[in-house]
Amino acid sequence: MNAPRKKFALMAVMAVVLMAGVALAQEEQIQKKSLLQLFEATGAVGYLMVLCSMTGTALVIEHAVNLRREKLAPAPLIQDLQALIDEEQYDEAIELCDQEGGYISNLVSSALRMRHAGYEEMIQGLEAAANEESFKLQSKISYLSLIGNVGPLLGLLGTVTGMISSFQVIEHLKAPTPGDLARGVYESLVNTTMGLFIGIVFLTAFFVFKNKVTKMTLSMNLQAVDLLKHLAAVEKGT
Repeated sequence: MNAPRKKFALMAVMAVVLMAGVALAQEEQIQKKSLLQLFEATGAVGYLMVLCSMTGTALVIEHAVNLRREKLAPAPLIQDLQALIDEEQYDEAIELCDQEGGYISNLVSSALRMRHAGYEEMIQGLEAAANEESFKLQSKISYLSLIGNVGPLLGLLGTVTGMISSFQVIEHLKAPTPGDLARGVYESLVNTTMGLFIGIVFLTAFFVFKNKVTKMTLSMNLQAVDLLKHLAAVEKGT
């Protein structure tokens, strides 16, 4: 390699090194925004989404604690009811159901109150009570679906308000720079992200609890019918 070429190659290497140093220096000067700073850019809509998130989280915890088989149909209660029904102490069984409350208690209590009308009428009363109790549980978890659908809508609202902020800047400045529009863009994108996150999390939680409630209610309905088999045998015997 002759001298001019060596000189040119050396200059090219030095230029690349210099450009890399400048790029690194610029990168160090650019400070990434923290999560708190990004949240502050969301405006009032961001606080509404935080409120939705807190409400949804509280509902998830409450459902996880209370929507369990042990809460809705405790094993000791089932054993006591079975013993009272087998001994034909129906009034005592109804009184126990009224004291304990809960899903299985309401089903058995409704059925036993119609025992004088016959076994078929008892089962119909149990089915009516089961429909009512199932509706209550489904309504209870439906608020998670509401939050999961409201979250993305709030995110869309934040996106629109962010775009409005950006256009207001464009209107008032003759030559707005990207930095002037950054806050409105941040507001739009962060609100959209938060809204989608709320929708994904709480809609997923809703369908998980919905499937759980459906499975539990079907099982407990069959269990309530099984508790009343003794009355069917008594009716056939008479």
